[in-house]
Amino acid sequence: SSAEALDRLLPPVGTGRSPRKRTTSQCKSEPPLLRTSKRTIYTAGRPPWYNEHGTQSKEAFAIGLGGGSASGKTTVARMIIEALDVPWVVLLSMDSFYKVLTQQQQEQAALHNYNFDHPDAFDFDLIVSTLQKLKQGKSVKVPVYDFTTHSRKKDWKTLYGANVIIFEGIMAFADKTLLELLDMKIFVDTDSDIRLVRRLRRDISERGRDIAGVIKQYNKFVKPAFDQYIQPTMRLADIVVPRGSGNTVAIDLIVQHVHSQLEEDHDVPEDKIFLLSLLMAEMGVHSVAYAFPRVRIITTAVDKRVNDLFRIIPGIGNFGDRYFGTDAVPEGSDEEEAASMG
Repeated sequence: SSAEALDRLLPPVGTGRSPRKRTTSQCKSEPPLLRTSKRTIYTAGRPPWYNEHGTQSKEAFAIGLGGGSASGKTTVARMIIEALDVPWVVLLSMDSFYKVLTQQQQEQAALHNYNFDHPDAFDFDLIVSTLQKLKQGKSVKVPVYDFTTHSRKKDWKTLYGANVIIFEGIMAFADKTLLELLDMKIFVDTDSDIRLVRRLRRDISERGRDIAGVIKQYNKFVKPAFDQYIQPTMRLADIVVPRGSGNTVAIDLIVQHVHSQLEEDHDVPEDKIFLLSLLMAEMGVHSVAYAFPRVRIITTAVDKRVNDLFRIIPGIGNFGDRYFGTDAVPEGSDEEEAASMG
């Protein structure tokens, strides 16, 4: 039954949980930037900030966004990112973690007979390990799922730790271990008719589907899965957002709460930190100054650019020549011969 299936996945209401560390990280093949009216936000994350003991000073704050298919989870996530106004956020999509299909399952998917809206369709082990590493500030490789071929692409995407992790997906609350990693759980509640219209538009325009196939899959798998697995998880949410992205009041409240969890960034005051480098590129200076505006940067020189391998151009070269105005004498030159004769 649906109740039994849910009980296998979810902890009973009211059970005590071990205390979690307060924490906070998208994953599609998109540019790792989100430009807002205020600033540029790096959605691929960043290398972690370490404290004076060489360990990450604070785990990221993890937000889980659940809700039905096409309920507006990704839009709500982007609105939260913009309103948070912090430089380093990772948006991790559950769509990236569909399991690799067997040949038989591939054939079923081509005929719209494979259930992508079931908990068994997702690789929860990989999801959990990915979130755990991101919360610890470690870099991860995340699969990129191709919805036209129903397979993972060869090249995976690299993400880094961040101040905030936003994990969104239809089954975001459908695993006990995954739930324990989420510091805030948000359910996006949108009318079923609106979700169906959005799904039709998305699957036809973005995933190469035909209208008959989308409707068949919706009636056979999507709606039953919502009733059986997704809607019951609403009771686990800390916040329910009716009307999705149209509910700006709820989003403002979410942002206020997250800000309260991010007040202490690390053990060392930023204005007490000095970054020393023999040579820097302009790009590096701007990146550090943007992310940590009170950190003091000390360098001997700033070069204009980096090459395709991210090496500074022109670089150090002969450091003495660079700073004392001398030039290395080419081999076999007249000056070299005169010096040897003298």
